[in-house]
Amino acid sequence: MSDRTGEGALDLVQLRTFLAVYRAGSVTAAARQVRLSQPTVTTQLQMLERRLDTQLFERLPRGVAPTAAADELAARLSGPMDALEAIVGGGAEEPVAQPPVRLAGPAEMLAALALPALSELIAQGVRLTAIAGRAEDLVAGLRAGQYDLVLAPVRPRGRTVRAEPLMDEEFVLVAAPAVAARADPERLRTAGPGALDGLPLIGCAAEPAHTRTYWRHVFGHRPEAEPDVVVADPRAVAALVEAGGGIGVVSRYLIAAQLDSGSLVPLMRPDEPPVNTVFLARRIGSPALPHVDLVHRALLDAGRDW
Repeated sequence: MSDRTGEGALDLVQLRTFLAVYRAGSVTAAARQVRLSQPTVTTQLQMLERRLDTQLFERLPRGVAPTAAADELAARLSGPMDALEAIVGGGAEEPVAQPPVRLAGPAEMLAALALPALSELIAQGVRLTAIAGRAEDLVAGLRAGQYDLVLAPVRPRGRTVRAEPLMDEEFVLVAAPAVAARADPERLRTAGPGALDGLPLIGCAAEPAHTRTYWRHVFGHRPEAEPDVVVADPRAVAALVEAGGGIGVVSRYLIAAQLDSGSLVPLMRPDEPPVNTVFLARRIGSPALPHVDLVHRALLDAGRDW
């Protein structure tokens, strides 16, 4: 995508308007932000598209969706334009109330790790909206501007998302003591998962990759059978296993207290336990919001101890 055509250099006003539409996802909302009429905003976008000789937005029944060219342009513009706005603004106006920070991630990770780590910020006035969901859906929502930050168990790809390693999530195959006594540790080490025959396997619909990751890493292949029981949340796996319902693979951070107390015991202790890296993802080109920056830094700091 070229930055200029025969019509001359790009217009800063048009670029500012473009960035407002990109961030708002709506011409109407952007017009209010930049204090222009809706027809003027539309005209400026059309002029910018002609100068760049590319389409920047697809018109939807409600709002607009950025094209790949718009994603690229926004990623290049956001830093310099935000810095310019700060200089022009000069800090003379009253501070603008910050919107809630939209933090998304797996429900159990938000509850057990992220939200407790943000308690001090919340007490200081940072507003927060926590949204739970599947990793793929959350990353897609981040790219679409629905979220500010995402805890992603898979590394997001693409030029419009910046992903930083947050923590290594360790997986543990556990059982209640009475159930673990029925498994022969020596046979488990030598014969593999066949030693677990007769012990119900508890799986998680939200995170089926946990069990597959453990089996591939420790036993060298995927599970040969489907779980005997499938529940909706990893915390339910831990609860059912602790109650003696079977065996299951759970993230260590979710069951640290149970492992310490002995109400759950690991069936194996591999020299190199299976882990999965969790990323903190942020959309490039999003507005520079102080409270989003605060939450971002707080989570990265907390992640060192997780």
